[in-house]
Amino acid sequence: MAVYPKSFGQTKKFKIHTLAFYNFENLFDTINDPETFDEDWTPKGSQNWTFAKYQKKLANLSRVLAEIGNSENSESPTFIGGCEIENRGVLEDLIAQPILVDKKYGIIHFDSPDKRGIDVALLYRKEFFQPMTYSNIPLYVFQKESISKNNKEELTDDVEVVSSKNKRVYTRDQLLVSGFLEGEEIHLIVNHWPSRSGGEQRSSPFREAAGALNRKIIDSLQRINPNAKVITMGDLNDGPYNKSVKIALGAKAKKADVPPMGIYNPFEDMAKKGMGTIAHRDAWDIFDQIMITKSLLQSDYSSYQFWKAGIYNKSFLVQTSGQFKGYPLRHGATEIGFSDHFPVYIYLIKEKK
Repeated sequence: MAVYPKSFGQTKKFKIHTLAFYNFENLFDTINDPETFDEDWTPKGSQNWTFAKYQKKLANLSRVLAEIGNSENSESPTFIGGCEIENRGVLEDLIAQPILVDKKYGIIHFDSPDKRGIDVALLYRKEFFQPMTYSNIPLYVFQKESISKNNKEELTDDVEVVSSKNKRVYTRDQLLVSGFLEGEEIHLIVNHWPSRSGGEQRSSPFREAAGALNRKIIDSLQRINPNAKVITMGDLNDGPYNKSVKIALGAKAKKADVPPMGIYNPFEDMAKKGMGTIAHRDAWDIFDQIMITKSLLQSDYSSYQFWKAGIYNKSFLVQTSGQFKGYPLRHGATEIGFSDHFPVYIYLIKEKK
């Protein structure tokens, strides 16, 4: 596990770990759960979701997970944050795939209030990371006005259910995991913020609330240790420039602009260059992001620090024909693809002594 970054010269060797996030897009098993709205993803449902299709989906996802970040690190990611996960069982099936089984991934997962039954989770390689505490932190948001079902500003199957009693919008919890990466304390937050169902502007307050909750979690960790190393990742359903990220969370695009205990977002510059993780109406955006606290931006590499970030958009993940040519290759009527999102990743490095 050594890397030789050109910018550091050929004389130095570094340990390297890849941290990835991937929206698995409807990773459902074939069993109907009476407690959730998963009927479409059953053999008799609208997706005709058979065991064979489920197995193909698992094989596809496992290939991606094994290869993310391999341009600089031949090892599969030490951490994988994921979303659109039905339950722990599908994750157990995923890490048991032949290409991943010898990586010995552990699972941290909680069922969330999302009525479609989709959750967030963290996979981690047990040989490198020892989790100490983990919790699911609920996001309480409420619908203040009715949203027209005819609003076509955003097309998504990620539609939150609203309580008829108190108008609570049932969305995903935020997952906080704290532990030790080869003896160094680190904190990870996995997110899947409320969707744009009903339109970007009308639903923006829900994601702004999610950003504020994220900031609150980070603040609580920094009150205990101002130098806490915190990484927050997820499908935010907003770009790096939206209010939820820029104002509520307070992320900065430039390292030099990050204040003490502030947050750096390496994906904002990528968005400005036209890069993306998801496409809609031929426009690209980066909904999938990984952000870090300033404590991971130090120039002293005697402990793990951020090196660089990327979007994993290899050619096999891309539609090659049809109306959506160039888009992420997702599940369709005639093909079991990967996801409608590209995964993202960062590298953490530490100088070897």
